[in-house]
Amino acid sequence: MQVRHEAVTADRYRDSRQEEQKLMTTPTRHFLLASDFDQTLSFNDSGLVLAELLGVPGFEDKVEGLARSNLVQQGGELAYLIRHDPEFRGVRREHLEETGRRVRLKEAIPELVEFCKSGVSGHRFSYAVISAAPREVVVAALDGIVPAEHIYGTEFEYDQVSGEVRSVKRVPAGYGKVAVIDNLASRLGVAQDRVIYVGDGNSDVHVMLHVNNGDGFTISVSGNRQLARIARSTVLSDSSFSILIPVLDQILGWRTSEIRLLFEANGLSLKEWEKARTDRVTIGVLHAEPIQAGA
Repeated sequence: MQVRHEAVTADRYRDSRQEEQKLMTTPTRHFLLASDFDQTLSFNDSGLVLAELLGVPGFEDKVEGLARSNLVQQGGELAYLIRHDPEFRGVRREHLEETGRRVRLKEAIPELVEFCKSGVSGHRFSYAVISAAPREVVVAALDGIVPAEHIYGTEFEYDQVSGEVRSVKRVPAGYGKVAVIDNLASRLGVAQDRVIYVGDGNSDVHVMLHVNNGDGFTISVSGNRQLARIARSTVLSDSSFSILIPVLDQILGWRTSEIRLLFEANGLSLKEWEKARTDRVTIGVLHAEPIQAGA
C-alpha cells in the first residue's frame, strides 16, 4: 500500500478539536517502542530471500534442522549458516544489501515511524528495530524509512581481501535481544514499564517474557500460539501501523472513535477491527485530501 497523503499527527489533529489546553497539562511520558523485522515489518524471512539470491535450495529445511538440534538460539540460524554452511560460504556485504532491497515490506511503515517521531501530547516514543537478521539486510530494506542508527541486527566481520564474512561479532537473538532492549532503555532513560516490544515468532519469546516481567507491554503480530499466550495483545494485519491500535487502546486509553480519527488523519482507514485479545485489522487508503492542522 502506497500512502501519498502527508502524515498528520494525532497531536495536531487534537489541536484542531481545541483540546490542546487540556493535553498540555499532562506530564510527558517517554516510551521505547521496539520491533522485530522478519515477518513483523516484512512478509517474508530475509534468510529465504538471501537463499534465493544465492541459488541455495532447502533453506527452511536447514533452519528446521538447526532448531531440532538446539545448536543455536532461535533466530540465530541464518548467522550460523552464513558462517558454517558450505552453500552459504562466500556471502559478502553486497549480497546482504541486495537481499534487503528485495525484501517485501508491510504497509504503512513510514507512517508508523513518523507517528513515533512526532508523538502525541503527553506521550513520546523512541522507535527501534531489533532483529537477528543481518544488520545490512535490515538497513537496506528500511533505507529512507528508519535511520540506520536505530537498527540493531546481526553484525559480521569481513575478510579484507575477499570481502566474505569472516566471523560473527554479535547476534541479537534470544537473550541477545534482551541485552539490546535493556541497553536501549537505560540509555534513553525509559522505565521498564514503558517498554513496548513487537514480535512474531519463537525467537521473540525470551524478550517478551523479559518485557512482561518489567510490567512493559508486548504485542504479537502472528498466529504463533506460543507467542499468543505470552504477548499482552495480538494484532493480525498487513499494515505496520496496526501495532499502534493496542498501544492507543490499552496503554493510552483512547476511545475507538479517536483511534479511527487518527488513522484517517494519516490517510488510512480502519476498515475492519475485530476487537478482542487478538485484534484482526484491515486498513485501507483514504483518497480524500489529508486533514490540515488547524482545519
